[in-house]
Amino acid sequence: MEERCSVNSPRRILSFSKTRAANVSFSDADHRSQPELGVSGEHGPKLSEVYGFVGSITTVVFTVIFIVWAYVPDHWLHSIGIYYYPSRYWALAVPTYVMVTIVLAITFYIGMNFMATPPPTSLNIMFDEFSREFVSNVPLVDDDEQPIEPISDIGINRINKIMFDNFK
Repeated sequence: MEERCSVNSPRRILSFSKTRAANVSFSDADHRSQPELGVSGEHGPKLSEVYGFVGSITTVVFTVIFIVWAYVPDHWLHSIGIYYYPSRYWALAVPTYVMVTIVLAITFYIGMNFMATPPPTSLNIMFDEFSREFVSNVPLVDDDEQPIEPISDIGINRINKIMFDNFK
């Protein structure tokens, strides 16, 4: 008997079989009514590509407008018919406010992480719910082969002895 497996998704149903290739069927009415065109089913650009393109063009346009507003003299703007625009004070104030806000956000984030970290004298730094104590009930074997010790954490006293015993 043939073993069938199907994967359901909101847009299409994929059926896999050991004897033949994958079968794709659409469950939407709009996909069934369209004639087969012999293409892979992907038409046009992806939505993320469109958003990226529009976002990059918008960024370039607003950057050019900002630079023209910030650096072109007033009489040049008046000569092309632009009379109403914000004060030049904002050409320096807005980027400064944005940079100060970013620096304060990073400082706040680092400060919150320091507040959430336990102090160096806390035992929570060395032990948690996943800590394993060393168990020495492994039977010894008489021949040359030694059994592998079970997984456990190394105690702080053993680490201190290994690292700092040479300094005495």
